[in-house]
Amino acid sequence: MQKPLCGLTLLLGGLIFNPCAALADEATPAATRADPALIRFVQSVVDTNPRVQAARAALDASGAYRDAASRPLYNPELSLDAEDTDTETRAIGISQTLDWGGKRKARTAVAESDRLVVEAEYLAARWAVTVDLLDGLAQHQTGSERESLAEARRALMDDFATLAKRRFEAGDLNQVEFALASLAFTDARIQKATAGAALAEARQAVRNLTPRSSPEQWPTLPAQMPELPSGASDPQSLVLALPDVLAARRQVETANAMVTLRERERRPDPTISLAGGRESGENLVGVNVTIPLYVRNRFSHEVTAAMAERSQAQQISDDVMQRAYARLTSAAERYELSRGAWGDWELTGQSSLTNQTEQLQKLWQAGELSTTDYLVQLTATLNVQESALDLRQALWRAWFEWLWASGQVDAWLGQGAYQ
Repeated sequence: MQKPLCGLTLLLGGLIFNPCAALADEATPAATRADPALIRFVQSVVDTNPRVQAARAALDASGAYRDAASRPLYNPELSLDAEDTDTETRAIGISQTLDWGGKRKARTAVAESDRLVVEAEYLAARWAVTVDLLDGLAQHQTGSERESLAEARRALMDDFATLAKRRFEAGDLNQVEFALASLAFTDARIQKATAGAALAEARQAVRNLTPRSSPEQWPTLPAQMPELPSGASDPQSLVLALPDVLAARRQVETANAMVTLRERERRPDPTISLAGGRESGENLVGVNVTIPLYVRNRFSHEVTAAMAERSQAQQISDDVMQRAYARLTSAAERYELSRGAWGDWELTGQSSLTNQTEQLQKLWQAGELSTTDYLVQLTATLNVQESALDLRQALWRAWFEWLWASGQVDAWLGQGAYQ
């Protein structure tokens, strides 16, 4: 079930209207890890997600390619020869090309580097699905609470319109003010429908990742916003462990291994052949050695191209590192700023809004506040409630961005320690 909205207590004609409770529990310490129910839900979705399974299959394939590259480069060849002319000849031979230049070792190094790149991409896929799911849950939770607030607004304006009608019939309100009350009720109904449509869209974000589950099965995010862990590692160690940074650095390793492979491919591999047989009743034994002559093509351009690709990979890796540092710093700043604003709302915003709505009601019933001014100020008060919900959703999104930027996704979900 969704956590109820922040308090909005209004008194209309003796009716106490309290549509929702506080947005956050005041005495609960900020969580440094997600709730167990949320952790289990996220793990079950991520483990069965097609995108993650595809990345897992790619990782398995890269391991098979690595194993294939570690096998011998050349197989032996068997030859049979038989001639029946003036002389009868029978011969059998075997030949073997030797990996004289160490190409097998170089190919294995390239394949292993490729496997490590795919391994980092697999981790990135898991994190991407995890963050998408968490963000979808935040959207759904906010959408549910916005719909509740819209329903509260609709019920509030319904009661207000009823009271306005009574005052109009009693001569306490003029025609214009009565019409404004009716329009406010119509607008509240429109906002309720709009909030319902937004909630359906938010639910789709979660259903995209877990289509067989229902909203009743979806866990809520913690009531208290998490705190950035104290004593975290220096930014460099955090950035170096990020999947995209790992992938970029391993691409450099792959490019280095490819340069080595291209250089060793320039070394000719000899073929040794051994044959034996009989010709005209006499035994024959032969040994043959052949070596390719790289005269017309020395394969030097392949080495040049590999070196250029290595330089490209290094520049891309440096760019990824720079962006990762910037993303980490910005994510922490955005979260702390948003969390500060949210703390101010928790301390003063909720109680101030409750007092404001009650005071507005009293002034309007006493005739000291016109219907126009009452609706303007009440609408502004309700809009602040919606802004608080938007702030909390933005705060969760900033938290998820920090988890990604700092590499702490698994730590928050209880799958490791904060670095």
